[in-house]
Amino acid sequence: MSREEQRVALQATLYASRNPTRRYLHCARRDWVLAQLRELGSQGSIKQALELGPGSGVYLPALSQLAQRVVALDVEPGHLRAAKHLLAAEGEAVSVGFVQGDLRSGILQGGSVDLLLCSEVIEHVADSAGLLKAMAGALSPQGTLILTTPQPLSPVELLGKIAFLPGIIHLLRLVYREPVEPTGHINLLSAAQLKTQCTAAGFVVRKQARMGFYLPILGEFGGNWGQRFLAAIDRKLQGSRFEAVLWTQCYLLRKADGAVHGSAQTPSDVAA
Repeated sequence: MSREEQRVALQATLYASRNPTRRYLHCARRDWVLAQLRELGSQGSIKQALELGPGSGVYLPALSQLAQRVVALDVEPGHLRAAKHLLAAEGEAVSVGFVQGDLRSGILQGGSVDLLLCSEVIEHVADSAGLLKAMAGALSPQGTLILTTPQPLSPVELLGKIAFLPGIIHLLRLVYREPVEPTGHINLLSAAQLKTQCTAAGFVVRKQARMGFYLPILGEFGGNWGQRFLAAIDRKLQGSRFEAVLWTQCYLLRKADGAVHGSAQTPSDVAA
């Protein structure tokens, strides 16, 4: 198994982690995204959907049920192969076009994508402002973007700077008894910074949420009780002045009227 395939396989196991807190932190985000997809599906037919950086493909089955055509785009061909193989191994029958490329190169800026999903991607990209503008260019007028990314002041990210040091990461693997890998997060944006970039790209926030509270020791050794306790604090913090400590920020955005950022090929052109 290649390094890329190992990384994607790890992403898939996070949603079924044996550690209740680790599982809850990832499933809370997943469940929010799936809820938005279900709501969008109830509002009418979606012709074109694009997922940028599909990871293990956890959202592709839902997207394929929602849209007439789905494209999964990633700069790493190994990630796409791994996601495709993982879906096949799990028996997921999805109709998806897997395309290798960089959205910023104009490969999909046809303005015909009705729904774009970008979950846990921009923290891996130095030029998130440029990527957001490329997303706006790919979307049709009144197109929808679902966007999630970690918050820099969350304990998960702050302590991650220590947790992934040599020696300590080995200890974490022993504690969790499952794979633990460095996150590769190079561009963590505060909510204010991200909203500024979204506005500059031509997006308007229609819905937002914060979720995922973590405390060390309790998260590792608290079991189901610890997870429930952290989830209760999570709910208390949501919408408060302290919600910046929650791990994930989630947005449903729409293109502002008149926001246009270039044109190029449509997903049908490149994925046919």
